[in-house]
Amino acid sequence: MFHRHTLMTTLAALALVSAAPAAWASEETARITVTGEGSVSAAPDMAIINFGVLKSAATARQALDDANKALAEAIADLKAKGIEARDLQTSGFSVSPQFDYSAKNGTAPKLTGYQVSNMLTVRVRDIASLGKVLDDAVTNGINSGGSLSFGNSKQKDLVADARKAAVADAITKAKALTEAAGVSTGDILNIAEETSMAPPVPMVRMAMAKEATDSVPVEAGESDYHARVTVTFAINQKKP
Repeated sequence: MFHRHTLMTTLAALALVSAAPAAWASEETARITVTGEGSVSAAPDMAIINFGVLKSAATARQALDDANKALAEAIADLKAKGIEARDLQTSGFSVSPQFDYSAKNGTAPKLTGYQVSNMLTVRVRDIASLGKVLDDAVTNGINSGGSLSFGNSKQKDLVADARKAAVADAITKAKALTEAAGVSTGDILNIAEETSMAPPVPMVRMAMAKEATDSVPVEAGESDYHARVTVTFAINQKKP
């Protein structure tokens, strides 16, 4: 037989357990989730070029010698312009046989020679010299490639600023929504950066190139660094 005190204690415990799901459900609904976006802009302070030499000759040896000579001259000029060895990196090399497929009547293609490609990635830290670097590189034998992109040595700091702006945007949105509903935002319960998006990267806006006669006309423009976050806030049911 249960003692009366034991029975009352058991009933009280059961009441708490049965009430817990309702309390949890109430707590679960008393929150708001918003998405914030932020961006900062900055002029790039470096350029990354990918170019090289492409040479053809009757023999692979001759094609390689010609490519080596042209690329060596281009590298020497780049170093003379102040570009350090750490900013020069071979990014591709190939030797390919060349065939003449014009023969008919099932005649096998004729080997006509060889082609050597030697590509170089160059980081130019002085944006002002970029046009001259490109112009002189072609003069010194560069005849292949030419892809160009811009970057910033302070990218981590810029991305961090974009993330701060995104969180601030989320806070502003949450306050506007809760105030309109007659309640107020409480503590931040969760912050998550958008995982469906690529990591924040610069979006380069190229300005119109100016006329130039002594170098390749280049305009770096500005780069935008974006961030997007999802923030969940508790809701205070009373007006602020």
